[in-house]
Amino acid sequence: MDPAQNKLLQDLLAACARKDEGAFARLYQATAPKLFGVAVRILKREDWAEEVVQDCFVSVWNHAGSYSAGLSAPMTWMTSIVRNRCLDWLRRPNLEVVLVAADDDAEDPIEGMAFDGPGPLDQLASSADAKALADCLRRLEAKQRQAIMLAFYDGLSHSELASHMRQPLGTVKTWVRRGLERLKGCLGSM
Repeated sequence: MDPAQNKLLQDLLAACARKDEGAFARLYQATAPKLFGVAVRILKREDWAEEVVQDCFVSVWNHAGSYSAGLSAPMTWMTSIVRNRCLDWLRRPNLEVVLVAADDDAEDPIEGMAFDGPGPLDQLASSADAKALADCLRRLEAKQRQAIMLAFYDGLSHSELASHMRQPLGTVKTWVRRGLERLKGCLGSM
């Protein structure tokens, strides 16, 4: 994430600490899609991810004053809240209850819930668009592909990518930019 965006998010978090609702709305708009993507990747269910992200934003609102720019970037701080909350969600006991009808002739609802077909994420992965994207990703240089995949699936910023890949920030930004340009060209030609 570029320094200007980092500074904007820091300012928005500081305003949230002062309970500025407008700043919170702008923070949500700027970060929710990325945080939702992280949650979906971990939880594998959009409905759970929605609940977790909503809960995380309540936590961000309540704890914005504890954010310290010296310890982490704003997106890193919020992403770690989402990741930790997702892991807590996965560890929770299964509290989903199925209500059974009093009618003895009613079919067992658990049997009706069993579904052997592919789930929504599997269907997406098998779609023509996903196949085209996978084909275009395979055509990228390994470092470009790795940088783009880490940014998309793990939600890493440019600086986090540079640290993770042990490369200069400018190099990583170039890999991502050129890789995205090649993906755009490849997908446009299909």
